[in-house]
Amino acid sequence: MHPQLEILLELQDLKAQKREMEEVAEEHSREIESEVFQVKPEEAVVHLQEKIAEMEAALEPEVLKRYRLVSGRRPRAVVPVLSGMCYGCFMDMPTSVSRTNDEISWCEHCGSFVYFVA
Repeated sequence: MHPQLEILLELQDLKAQKREMEEVAEEHSREIESEVFQVKPEEAVVHLQEKIAEMEAALEPEVLKRYRLVSGRRPRAVVPVLSGMCYGCFMDMPTSVSRTNDEISWCEHCGSFVYFVA
């Protein structure tokens, strides 16, 4: 898999974790400790934000720009393609698109980054 695509997938997961931690922090205004991290949810959110910034810095500028654009409009910026169908918009991918994960591809319909699942 293309290294930039791997970073994009990890970024998407980290942002999902951050959203969940922010919800926990909002729901529990009193100080609680996370069973997983042994830190307060607010501290976990800060740590996740730092990791997200670090990973975004590892992306090529063009990829980062497109990622920020897509992630601002769609809940998932990186989606799988199964049986030729984009799971971001459920439209068929054109046959002209390379079906390998060796390069970065995106859906022409919804703009999401895509990775191909056999």
